[in-house]
Formats: sequence, structure tokens, C-alpha cells
Amino acid sequence: QVQLVESGGGLVQPGGSLRLSCAASGSIGSINAMGWYRQAPGKQRELVARITSGSSIYYADSVKGRFTISRDNAKNSVYLQMNSLKPEDTAVYYCNAAVRRIGTVNSIDYWGQGTQVTVSS
Repeated sequence: QVQLVESGGGLVQPGGSLRLSCAASGSIGSINAMGWYRQAPGKQRELVARITSGSSIYYADSVKGRFTISRDNAKNSVYLQMNSLKPEDTAVYYCNAAVRRIGTVNSIDYWGQGTQVTVSS
């Protein structure tokens, strides 16, 4: 099996910063895209940022210029540096990875358990 473990959420004032981390472990053959999604109360889960194994990056318009995604392939990890945080960034943030397990051909999406980010004064 494959597990994704997130860390780094918390409470921060508007304008502050947080750094989220996510590490994948288990029967990993390779990891394609890794990304961060978020879900605010009463809203659908949305893609925040995504980075492929070739380092192509996508950002949602709402976070461009404020958030930075990066990955460390040696550690099977992905990070999200969040600066200039706004109250509307408040949500549960989920790590996602497309993982090809050892001995298989196709990639499967795996999810972390979620970490709460609250931006409030």
C-alpha cells in the first residue's frame, strides 16, 4: 500500500505564511504528478497547485504569486509554501499523488488525510 502523510497546517493571521509538507511511503515504483487540493466548508474540493515528475507546474489563479509548490523526488515529498495568506485560503488542504506501485503498470491517485489551514485575525 501507499500512504501520504501531511504536516504543517495551523492558524495564521492574514498576511502570514505557512509551509505544508507531504511525504509518500510504501510500495512506490514511481510518482507522476503530485499536488495540493483544498476544500472549504460548503464548497467543492479544488485544485490549488500541481507539479509533474518533469517539474511542470500549475497554479489556481487564486493563489498565483502567493503559493509555491515544490517536490523532492528522493524523499517522495511535495511541499506548498503559502505566503500572503488571506481568510479565503481557509480550508482543509489535501495532498494528492499519482503513484505507480511496484510491480504494476498504471498509476493510482492517493490522498492524504488533510490538514487544516485557518487564516484569521
